[in-house]
Amino acid sequence: MKFLLGIAVGYVLGSRAGRERYEDIVALGRRVAGSQTVQATAGVLQAQAAGAAERAKSRIGGRVLAGQRSGAGSGVNGHRH
Repeated sequence: MKFLLGIAVGYVLGSRAGRERYEDIVALGRRVAGSQTVQATAGVLQAQAAGAAERAKSRIGGRVLAGQRSGAGSGVNGHRH
């Protein structure tokens, strides 16, 4: 979503400022996106997100297993027949 918003803003600014200014804006965006600081930050954030997803997956899995052990899932939709 942020990417599309960035494209839209770049398009509007580019169309108002002219093609040359648009190319300047695109070049600046590429320099920022390609900078070591941005790349390193993106890598750290990606690793943190992956770790958080893995922890959430483990917690949910643990709850499902605990529910199965307690007999909550004994029948169809958890109902006993």
